[in-house]
Amino acid sequence: MSLKAIVGATVIDGTGGEPVPDAVVLIENDRVRSVSRAADTVVPEQAEVIDAAGRYVIPGLMDANVHLFAGTVPDVLIEYAGRYAEFVEEAAQVTLRAGVTTVFDTWGPLQPTLTVRDAINRGETVGSRIYAGGNIIGLGGPLSADFFSPGDVLAKETVDRINQQWEEGVGDDLLWLTPEQVRLRVRDYIERSGVDFIKYAGSGHKEMQFIAFSEPAQRAIVEEGHRAGITVQAHTTTVESLRMEIEAGADLLQHGDVTGREAMPEETLKTIVDRVLPVAALVCTERYQAWVKENGGEILSIVHEKKDDNDRRLIAAGARLLLTTDAFAWGPRVLNHPLLSKLLKSPDTPTQLGESHVYWLQGALERGMAPMEALLSATRYIAEAYHVADEVGTLEPGKRADLVILEADPLADVQNYTRIVDVIKDGAVVDRDALPLHPVLVEPGTTAA
Repeated sequence: MSLKAIVGATVIDGTGGEPVPDAVVLIENDRVRSVSRAADTVVPEQAEVIDAAGRYVIPGLMDANVHLFAGTVPDVLIEYAGRYAEFVEEAAQVTLRAGVTTVFDTWGPLQPTLTVRDAINRGETVGSRIYAGGNIIGLGGPLSADFFSPGDVLAKETVDRINQQWEEGVGDDLLWLTPEQVRLRVRDYIERSGVDFIKYAGSGHKEMQFIAFSEPAQRAIVEEGHRAGITVQAHTTTVESLRMEIEAGADLLQHGDVTGREAMPEETLKTIVDRVLPVAALVCTERYQAWVKENGGEILSIVHEKKDDNDRRLIAAGARLLLTTDAFAWGPRVLNHPLLSKLLKSPDTPTQLGESHVYWLQGALERGMAPMEALLSATRYIAEAYHVADEVGTLEPGKRADLVILEADPLADVQNYTRIVDVIKDGAVVDRDALPLHPVLVEPGTTAA
């Protein structure tokens, strides 16, 4: 049996309760045994003591929407064919280094992602805990018209081979089917794939103004997810696709703050608040919003303006927001790619693993969210939304010992989330300096990807 005792820190346990000063966190193997005041605790003699006097302990952070391999520009996809798991592992280590101990991958090549997920769970490599959803049901792969269509440049065989690693039988051809046919395809996908949750297309991706599945088809998808006991969400980018997702019974609203060129109707906002529907929101900083207004072009500027207004209204109304970055790992190879360079060179880029979760927290505070609520949006609320709160999300007895030790109070200054002393996952101290172990896209030694 392994015992650790973190002593002397102020513990913010992620339940929403008051911080506990001069506390002791006892860890037995990979679980939290207790969290209590030092005056009320006897530290076992055999425990390894970690002196955290004057520091702060929070639960391991979480991200409700990442893409561990989404540097999906055509040349990278082709050059690294057969090696996609290396990207997933690298990205999971970038996030872990930054104190994000659990991530939910909502679109990516399924088999490489599951390979890394399982290797991390078996202790064969290190990385953030991964929950994987595979493809966005109803959308094509990265070289389809939904993302980066290569036109006539690449052979159809090459395009199909790459896209199929994402689509896994639930690609854009489902949009031609009846609701019952969709149901059967989704049922088969869930039963054979090993996904932890599912995500479907409520609206288009590249052509975000279009509705994807009909309301009966959406209900069929949600019913199949619930039949299998997993959570269901939708990619939604319009007022109507959001309404349809809610009516279909989705468990959480992915991009629920994005409603295209129109503001979220008051009736929809009220429904979200009244039903306590978790909104995985793409909150950005003021600095990034200003950059988009100046450089984003007409459509992107309008979409971000409406999204920003939605975020402020959701926060003011007390909606339950989830920290969501939509982020991926990238370095110079992707940063300088002509398809992405303009967006990725923006200030406070919201889609960079290892950094953007802090920009999200900063943006949430700038829009009126209380500091404790922001921490809950990055921990407990995400765990509850994905129905894994019995394992992760808070520092309570019996739960996994995932935590971050910080130099200073994150509730006093959002930048203190970056002042990491130690990251502990499953009771083990992470060697942050060694991560990522085998860089592929990122630059070794940098703060983030």
